[in-house]
Amino acid sequence: MRVALTVALTLLAALVIDVAEAKAAPWCAVYGFFGATNCGFYSRAQCQAAISGNGGYCTRSFSADSDYDRAARGRAR
Repeated sequence: MRVALTVALTLLAALVIDVAEAKAAPWCAVYGFFGATNCGFYSRAQCQAAISGNGGYCTRSFSADSDYDRAARGRAR
């Protein structure tokens, strides 16, 4: 009976806990000659620090969340 109660409470807690939304990082680093990419940067500064000394460039991710783009456009107006 205790096991069933523990399992039930654990499942209930798992359903109640609010999980933070995962969002795609909006910046990608494209490294060097072969073009290896890392799209795990949340700011352009992070991306530029990653390519510093390695060569390459930073670009916006195609899979970035559109909400991020809407917020950025709203600030620009």
